[in-house]
Amino acid sequence: MRPKGEPVQIIRASFSQQEGEGEEEANTKTVFELDEEKLEQILLNPKIQDKKVVVVSVAGAFRKGKSFLLDFFLRYLDAKGHPDWLGDDESPLEGFTWRGGSERETTGILLWSEPFFVKLPRGDEVVVLLMDTQGAFDSESTVRDCATVFALSTMISSVQVFNITQNVQEDDLQHLQLFTEYGRLALEDNDNESKPFQFLLFLVRDWSFPYEAEYGAAGGRKLLEKRLKVSDKQHKELKQIREHIRSCFENIGCFLMPHPGLRVATNPHFDGKLKDIENDFKEQVKVLVPYLLDESNLVVKEINGAEVTCRELVEYFKAYIKIYQGDELPEPKSMLQATAEANNLAAVSSSKSLYSRLMEEVCGGEKPYLHPEHLDTEHQKCRQKCVDTFCSTRKMGGSQFSKQYQEQLETEIDELYENFKKHNEGKNIFVSARTPAVLFTVMAIAYIFSGVFGLVGAESFANLLNVILVLFLVLLCTWIYVRYSGEHRGVGQTIDQIAETIWDKALNQAYTQVMQHAAKQTIQHATRPKRD
Repeated sequence: MRPKGEPVQIIRASFSQQEGEGEEEANTKTVFELDEEKLEQILLNPKIQDKKVVVVSVAGAFRKGKSFLLDFFLRYLDAKGHPDWLGDDESPLEGFTWRGGSERETTGILLWSEPFFVKLPRGDEVVVLLMDTQGAFDSESTVRDCATVFALSTMISSVQVFNITQNVQEDDLQHLQLFTEYGRLALEDNDNESKPFQFLLFLVRDWSFPYEAEYGAAGGRKLLEKRLKVSDKQHKELKQIREHIRSCFENIGCFLMPHPGLRVATNPHFDGKLKDIENDFKEQVKVLVPYLLDESNLVVKEINGAEVTCRELVEYFKAYIKIYQGDELPEPKSMLQATAEANNLAAVSSSKSLYSRLMEEVCGGEKPYLHPEHLDTEHQKCRQKCVDTFCSTRKMGGSQFSKQYQEQLETEIDELYENFKKHNEGKNIFVSARTPAVLFTVMAIAYIFSGVFGLVGAESFANLLNVILVLFLVLLCTWIYVRYSGEHRGVGQTIDQIAETIWDKALNQAYTQVMQHAAKQTIQHATRPKRD
């Protein structure tokens, strides 16, 4: 059965022509671009945006079966860990696009569009995302391109599968050192002792020496101990490579896989049917996939010791891609800077979201109108709670670096509050009726006093008041027309402002004095002793 969803290219590689001094020196440069719209469609889905995330990525040399392997991952997750998840012998593999041959198939970085929900043993539900990457070392990619793709996928993922063939060789370790160099540099500048990356799995395909180390994780561990062993007899450079790799990852594993068979490797019409795959390979796939994706083995994405949500992961994608769009690979400081920036922006985003939720409970939707003073009190409480949440969130860069993001958060919260105030005022029936009430009141006052001045012979004052009466009648009729036709809204807003000014400068004060006088008279009447 075909898995739900499809591979979505969230980071694409495009090519731009760079001019040199002469025509011969013109060269093509690869530019990696993030498709923010597609990324947000996946990660900012209301069902998953606030859930913790597990990101499993497969990277390595091109044409080594990365996409082919990911389709087994899809089968397992789609079957929700059912014992027969591998399927029948006649079902072709579907999902991430793959094909036989010597030319690359995947470019940039792809993300599976349909997230998978898995409940962890600790009780909470997380989202599992699968990531496919452009193969390294093909004829169209520079070393910089390869380093960029591998580094990006390693920085974003919680599990990085390093897909290699036949053996763990010295050049594999050198490539890994190059690709993770930025992680080491970030670690040197970090205030805490956390390592920049989480779980690295060397997946050795086509392992041909099971008599030395058996297939699977146990044999892989045996091989890895030999390859990463540091001894006094080693050259300094070899020791540095091994120490670097260990310093970059919290956990490192290795899994040895047999060859899938000649029918897979040499048949151009192979479509992924299990019947064409060697039994040894299928048996090890049934061990490998749960080893990575079983609910008890999942690795939740963490940065600086804090688990990351899908919403926060968007900010990291945006921050990381920026530092790889320049002409040079990032300077040592830029990796720390980008990580700290994304870390703080993610905290700002989460705190803003919390403020919106809290204020929605106070005055959102169909909630009744709140007095402005009460609303402001609630705003101050919610604002302080969100700022405290931001401050208590573990962030990189230190308190001084985070100060600018706290100020940004406070500014954005205040902007959100203005919207909540407007929404609340819209529920006040007295405010919505204020303009016609003020205009009518002015007309009534002008009518009464024009009559008084007419009786006493002050015709000039009576005529002036009659003009005011007609003017405000025109304003009232215009306001009613604008209100019900929806046209000329600017005119309606001007009339509202005139009414608001009259209310604030004159009528409100008179109304307050009348109400105070009435209240005083009522109290005196109530306290006056009654006669027998």
